[in-house]
Amino acid sequence: MLLIPMLCGVGEDSYFLFDVARLPTPRQGSNAGSSVFPKDQLQTVVISIKGMTCHACVNNIQDTIKSRPGIHSCTVSLESEQGVVVFNPSLWTAAKVAEAIDDMGFESEVKNEEKGCLQQSGSRRRVVISIKGMVCHACVNNIQDTISQQPGVYSVVVSLEREEGVIYFDSSVLSDSQVVDAVDDMGFEAKLISAEVFLFKSLLQEVQGTYPVERQRKGKGVLESVVEPNVSKIPSSPAKDFLVRFSKPDRIDVSPKKSKIHPELAVENLEKCTLAVEGMTCASCVQYIERNIGKLKGVQSIVVALIAAKAEINYNPSLTSVEKLCAEMAALGYRATLIDSPVSAFNKIHLIIGGLNSESDANRIESHAISKTGVESCHVSLATSIATVEFTPSAVGPRDLIAVIEVIGGRYFYVASWKALRHGSTNMDVLIVLATTIAFTYSILVLIIALVLRWPSSPMTFFDVPPMLIVFISLGRMLEHKAKGKTSEALSRLMSLQAKEATLVTMDSEGRITSERAINIELVQRSDLIKIVPGAKVPVDGVVVDGKSSADESFITGESMPVVKKPGSMVIGGSVNQKGVLIVKATHVGQDSTLSQIVRLVEEAQTNKAPIQQMADRIAGYFVPCVIFLALLTLFAWIVIGYVSEKYEEMTPTSRFERVMKVAFEAAITVLAIACPCSLGLATPTAVMVGTGVGAINGILIKGGEPLETVHKVSTVIFDKTGTITEGRPRVISILTLRSPLDLPLQTLALICGSAESQSEHPIGAAITNFVKEWLGDPTWAAVSRFHVSAGSGVSCQISGVRKSVASLNVNAPALSEGEEIAISNSKVLYKQVSCMPTTRNQKDPDIFEVVVGSERMMQKFNIPVDEVTAAALALEQQKGHISVLCAVNGEIAAIISIADQIKRDAPVAVWALCRMGMRVVLLTGDNAKTAASTAKQVLSFLSFFFSFLNFSFSFWLLVGIADVFSEVLPNQKQIKIQQLQEAGERVAMVGDGVNDSPALASADVGIAIAAGSDVAIESAGIVLVRNDLIDVVGAIQLSKKTTRRIRLNFLFAIIYNAIGIPIAAGVFRPIGFMLQPWMAAAAMALSSVSVVTSSLLLKTYRKPTYGSLYSTEYKRHEKLLQSGRFEVRVHRGLDDTGVFRTSSRLSVLSSKMSSILGSTTSIISGAAKKRARQQLLDGDGSSDSDDLVV
Repeated sequence: MLLIPMLCGVGEDSYFLFDVARLPTPRQGSNAGSSVFPKDQLQTVVISIKGMTCHACVNNIQDTIKSRPGIHSCTVSLESEQGVVVFNPSLWTAAKVAEAIDDMGFESEVKNEEKGCLQQSGSRRRVVISIKGMVCHACVNNIQDTISQQPGVYSVVVSLEREEGVIYFDSSVLSDSQVVDAVDDMGFEAKLISAEVFLFKSLLQEVQGTYPVERQRKGKGVLESVVEPNVSKIPSSPAKDFLVRFSKPDRIDVSPKKSKIHPELAVENLEKCTLAVEGMTCASCVQYIERNIGKLKGVQSIVVALIAAKAEINYNPSLTSVEKLCAEMAALGYRATLIDSPVSAFNKIHLIIGGLNSESDANRIESHAISKTGVESCHVSLATSIATVEFTPSAVGPRDLIAVIEVIGGRYFYVASWKALRHGSTNMDVLIVLATTIAFTYSILVLIIALVLRWPSSPMTFFDVPPMLIVFISLGRMLEHKAKGKTSEALSRLMSLQAKEATLVTMDSEGRITSERAINIELVQRSDLIKIVPGAKVPVDGVVVDGKSSADESFITGESMPVVKKPGSMVIGGSVNQKGVLIVKATHVGQDSTLSQIVRLVEEAQTNKAPIQQMADRIAGYFVPCVIFLALLTLFAWIVIGYVSEKYEEMTPTSRFERVMKVAFEAAITVLAIACPCSLGLATPTAVMVGTGVGAINGILIKGGEPLETVHKVSTVIFDKTGTITEGRPRVISILTLRSPLDLPLQTLALICGSAESQSEHPIGAAITNFVKEWLGDPTWAAVSRFHVSAGSGVSCQISGVRKSVASLNVNAPALSEGEEIAISNSKVLYKQVSCMPTTRNQKDPDIFEVVVGSERMMQKFNIPVDEVTAAALALEQQKGHISVLCAVNGEIAAIISIADQIKRDAPVAVWALCRMGMRVVLLTGDNAKTAASTAKQVLSFLSFFFSFLNFSFSFWLLVGIADVFSEVLPNQKQIKIQQLQEAGERVAMVGDGVNDSPALASADVGIAIAAGSDVAIESAGIVLVRNDLIDVVGAIQLSKKTTRRIRLNFLFAIIYNAIGIPIAAGVFRPIGFMLQPWMAAAAMALSSVSVVTSSLLLKTYRKPTYGSLYSTEYKRHEKLLQSGRFEVRVHRGLDDTGVFRTSSRLSVLSSKMSSILGSTTSIISGAAKKRARQQLLDGDGSSDSDDLVV
């Protein structure tokens, strides 16, 4: 058995070339002891070598052993800890070879030995070539791909680091010099280092234990290793050589495939890389790159963003690589550098940069750096003022990166256009080069003609056109670049919030700080204790364990008011501590922090394309060819007109030719100069970038252009109830006492109920316990015994030691007379004395109480009577949608405690604002119909109108809020309900926060999740609200509408500019004496892009609505009616009724009928009657709950 490995480190992966049963002949100058011995009698030994630590050890062994007489070759593998030695058996034995290696300080042992293994084949050769001029891995891939396609070439392996290439070929087809010339013809300096004949036999005979590819797993047919192979090429030639490409750990299934799906298409085989693409000027470039790169083998998908200058590519690493993708991008005429990828094999350096003021400064530094030879990528962080540069050390060094590169004025346009034309593409640079080149070439030719023909006067030339075009276009590009830099300022502001250092502290068991030290923010780990002094930024997300202060979270949540922080409060990394010192326990660090996730969301949103942008890219792909065609048409048209027109008949032929050609060329050049596909390409991405950035600053995270574009089309907004409309935490609303406060004071009653419920885990019990703790100041609970829970009914127990606990309280409740009521505790709980009946049952021990807390059924179970007063008060509370429990002490009902999930303070205002925008608001809940109706009445929205006609005034309210309430909807039915509304033609937005809302959020046209909710809901939604504020739903819709209007306005600018500018440039107004000069057209073209970007920047003036701005006089009138409750609500149960009904509450409908309403009183009544009749027809009955008109 013979196995000779060759190790070539190329790029990010390593290549092991296995040539089985092939031994190279000695190079010139090898020792004589081996060269004179017949090769077919040489022997091979495989030796195990222990103690090697690096490749220096490998080289030492190989060089020392090969220098000994009688040694034909020695190849050592550090990875497998083995060496293969071919020797002259007349001078050496296997044991002596092993002993020689032992003498060098390594432990060696003979594994196996083979004799007479060589079969010579003179038709196969191996050459080693020195290759100079390679600067990156694209050169490596280019050489390997090109040479491997030559007839007779078996395999090619090129090393960038050693600047060498090893090529195996058939000498009957190629010669050594032909191989060297083939590399030299590619533009590299190639020289032959060595050439030799190589031998072969069968493929991989008994290679077990040789290299780390053989470890057998228990699963049948599966190989796995620490570094496992992906076979990228197995030549069909008899040499049985094959190339194994090592990449990241993976599994290779070598068992027979049953699936018909090609591994290339399997999602688990794909990797994603992000490339920075330099040289794109308009949407034509985007479409060109996506079309050509998408066709490459192994590329699954590609998305190119013009404004972000990035490309996201999903590819199969076994079929292509990042280097090949960059090389293909370069072949298309664009410079691509790696930003983000699973692997990177370049050297990295961090440079501290002073004087950064804006994102445009960072972009300018990046563009200069990546233009330098050998620089693979450059990313400048405005937040940290650090530039991270990846570079190839063989091509450039750290000092070289600081050098300034100067570029000649028009060179960029010519280089970019030449690369585009060479690959059959056209872009903005092509138009510029055509205009300048034609002007210059025409001027040269007309001068030559004038000299040859000896014209009497100097001809009219366009030598002034090229420099003026380039100056104005470069000026426009500069202004556009600065403006585009401002579009990402929001993202830069977010990134600048990140603290650079944190103060790590340790505390003893008593909570005293024992040590503190400043560490880099990247070294903070979960559960670390961080000290935050006043004025400092909060470095990471965490929970306060000590201290009290307030934090400014305005940059992250959009909330302008400081937020109080105390033990147990959550803090967000990037916020600013204002007053006191806080000790925070880190909970989310690094990429898991809120700020990092927000930045990542905004970056992805600015890269993703809106649907309208994809259409714009397709249009721009045909724009440049159309412009060239129009320019040619203009040229020929003016030539024809010039020779047909009578205006130039009196001129000499020379003068006429000169005049006609001047007019024709001037018009054609002006058409080329004025046409601008850039404005079309910039219309959407600039607006999306600014819109998402403004949203992020205001606490509204929009995941890309698609949800941003879709939100403005929404006609129905569905709210989940629990946790969205309500706070999601049941709490005590009111306490109605039924016994005399002299016999049973409220403090005693509250302590008894709190002690009993402290043993319960039910949410109702927790609500009662929390209220008692809040009001009485965390009291000492009385002793509880004989505690028993009746599932679904309540609890019963015996309480003792109440007097001692009450005596320690500092809270006194006033003794109220019958019918009096007040608000108690900080949460404004209603305390009402319904009755003052004395207690009638005497107890043996006045400090022991028999307590029962629960429903009416629980009272009946313990034979506790419910009198008429109690029953009436209980019914009234239940009508309000409250959950009411009875509290009985010593066999008598002492109080009714009502509990409810409170409506959020901003919910009614948000619903009212949505209705004013013309939205239909729907409530979706799993609660019963009564509770759902009660919730709806608290947030139900009306629009009020006041009209004066003659001497009469009319005021009425029209129901336009939650016209439909869907109750008793199971979590799995929410998605079905949304689909029903969508099938009826509604555009639905779903607002939710829980795990059970995630299917509905994903199914809706737009899902809006509250960040305080579950992670699953946030992942499913298209928009995330950082603050737990429903008014941000209004803000998200308003921002979407404004952004979409701005996109349309940008498109209008671009279309009008080209639709008007091109005909004017072509000379349609020349008959009346007006015609644009080429330099004017260039200036207009440059300003068109600037105007589009500037238009998008106006989105920065958007101000999000607040509770104060919406709480207007009109809403106050609405709020009074809301509190009166004089209206009905339509409640649907489960899936029995879709409730699909577009009420005439839409503002558009109201506006269209205003004239009829103002016309007469009769029209109001008639309109209301028609609306009621239509509603009754759709609901299928004539019930009054369908009436929408309330007077």
